[in-house]
Amino acid sequence: MKPDRLSFIDWTRGLGAAIMLQGHAFHSFTHPSLRESAPFIYSQFVGGMPPAIFLFLTGVTLAFLMDSMERKGLGTGQRILGALKRSRYLFLLAFGFRLQMFLFGWPRPWEDIFKVDVLNCMGFSVAVLSLMTLFPTAERARLSAALGFAIAVATPVIAQLEWTGWPSVARQYLAPDGVLFGFFPWAAFLAFGLAVGSAIRLTQPENLNRLLQWLAVGGFVVIYGSQYASNLPFSLYTKSEFWIDSPWLVFIKTGICLLLLAAGWVWTQYIAKPGWSWIRQLGTTSLLVYWVHVELVYGRWFWYWKENLTIPQASIMAVLVILLMVALSYARTNWDRLKPAWVPDVLSFRGRTS
Repeated sequence: MKPDRLSFIDWTRGLGAAIMLQGHAFHSFTHPSLRESAPFIYSQFVGGMPPAIFLFLTGVTLAFLMDSMERKGLGTGQRILGALKRSRYLFLLAFGFRLQMFLFGWPRPWEDIFKVDVLNCMGFSVAVLSLMTLFPTAERARLSAALGFAIAVATPVIAQLEWTGWPSVARQYLAPDGVLFGFFPWAAFLAFGLAVGSAIRLTQPENLNRLLQWLAVGGFVVIYGSQYASNLPFSLYTKSEFWIDSPWLVFIKTGICLLLLAAGWVWTQYIAKPGWSWIRQLGTTSLLVYWVHVELVYGRWFWYWKENLTIPQASIMAVLVILLMVALSYARTNWDRLKPAWVPDVLSFRGRTS
């Protein structure tokens, strides 16, 4: 583990990865006749959180990048270019991932290559929010929070626009959808993460625990306040679907992200023993884990068990998938030490991991 990484952020990302793995395993392998059972419903309900967690933490780390460029005294153009390079990296991963899924799943419609997945949403949202690097860190924190709020409350309005005349790619990247990851509302999580990451950079290390306490309190207030507001008998919107475009769902998930971030701080600082952590291990290679597990779970590798397992059997499969991904992650971060002597150094993995 790199000593300069904030371990509680890796831990939170790793927890999101573990939740994602179990959710996808249950979704892929559980028999259709059991999909109304309580264990499956709970698995999928919890499994809906990881995209929000990953976008939120992408915003946090983007804030770190922007603050670092500001402290180095880089010019306006250089700061925007630095943020856009992060966007380019995410877009390259997104299209590489879709191309690999297309080739391994042949034959399938070629349009699948351009499907807007969570990585596409990350890349597009980072590109749009790259302009936040024009502002000082303190102002960026306030503006990003306001921008996240604006994206969330505008989502039901965007959903009611007439999209039939728009190009399909524009609709997929912008409009709320029950399957795809459009800018509305998903970019709100990245904006809120950008605000929190900026606040972390403004906080002295000895006061970080106080900030995390306030974030936890804020998370509780946001969750219960949004849940109460969502049940009111009236609405500002003529039409809104809670699970697709409701601002209250965005705020509830943001509150959960705040609580998980605070829980990660408490766990890594006061509870966990020093040394290796399998959850944090997943967090340090989350993109690799995401890429490989989707092919493993939804590809043709385990075709015999697809939609063919009972709840206990699907639970075992979920544990197996998590163990395989932990092993892959560990091999990735320790490859130089684990690789056989006959493997040339040119085959050693290089580059970013999460």
